[in-house]
Amino acid sequence: MTTPAYGPAPDRYDQMSYRRTGDSGLDLPAISLGLWQNFGTEVSLEHCREILRRAFDRGVTHFDLANNYGPPYGSAEENFGTLMAQDFRPFRDELVISTKAGYDMWPGPYGQGGGSRKYLLASLDASLARMGLDYVDIFYSHRFDPDTPLDETMGALATAVARGKALYVGISSYSPAKTREAHALLAGMGVPLLIHQPSYSMLNRWIEPELLDTLGELGVGCIGFSPLAQGMLTDRYLDGIPEGSRASRDGSLPKDFLSEDNLGRIRGLNDIAKSRGQTLAQMALAWTLRDERMTSTLIGASSVRQLEDNLAALDTLEFTDDELAEIDRFAEESGINLWARSSEE
Repeated sequence: MTTPAYGPAPDRYDQMSYRRTGDSGLDLPAISLGLWQNFGTEVSLEHCREILRRAFDRGVTHFDLANNYGPPYGSAEENFGTLMAQDFRPFRDELVISTKAGYDMWPGPYGQGGGSRKYLLASLDASLARMGLDYVDIFYSHRFDPDTPLDETMGALATAVARGKALYVGISSYSPAKTREAHALLAGMGVPLLIHQPSYSMLNRWIEPELLDTLGELGVGCIGFSPLAQGMLTDRYLDGIPEGSRASRDGSLPKDFLSEDNLGRIRGLNDIAKSRGQTLAQMALAWTLRDERMTSTLIGASSVRQLEDNLAALDTLEFTDDELAEIDRFAEESGINLWARSSEE
């Protein structure tokens, strides 16, 4: 059966709010779609198509990928490339597409990740081939590499821009000090640092003491990933770990993250969300956007229904001082930052 040609919703831009990325001229949707999970070969191409089409119909113009998204590695970019060719090619200039390189990707010494010029530029070429693109809008250093000089890593990002393979560059999970250093190095090469992508949620607030101030001072945007703490900040785990959930499988959400202490915090936050007329997930997303220095927050989606539920967070973004104070009783660091090592270098 032939898939009908795609025509996006004419009112898509009326359904989304957009925020300026730092001091740049680029706007991003308040909620962007990440393809970290649920877009590899474990799901059908048609399922991916439904989610991406609906996201764009709702004004989500930013799709965020990385070389190793899947599973398996590379498959999210491959699937996205197929859908780009079939559905989204006429709308390329309406989209912001990003990818990253920094973690292990292919065998041998040159594919094990890090920040070398060899790895980053080879990875970008491979990503572009998988997605069928001439360029990405944003190319990220996915993690700080203490074993590679930072000027080499930033030099590779600058080369990507000079070669026309990326319009902007960003960094992910860099500490405040390394962010400042990266910003200065890129400025010296004539390339602005557009954006930082850190993990950020009610249970992982590491960016608040210093990084947000640093980004605001430097004029760099901020897009938080894992705002739902990999599903912890949803109603999925209120009564324990259900069969088939991410925490029930070996992967990126260890079972010990769902300790009794953390479950108590989650239940307390869920009660506050109910009083606001929101789901826990909707409140958690809105909370990450309460600071004007936050450009966007990245969601994943395993279904159109989940996508719609999360986008409904935009209906209630305001918080009273009393609500924020009550949230602070439960929204504490919970030992779930899988990316802490990179951000502490």
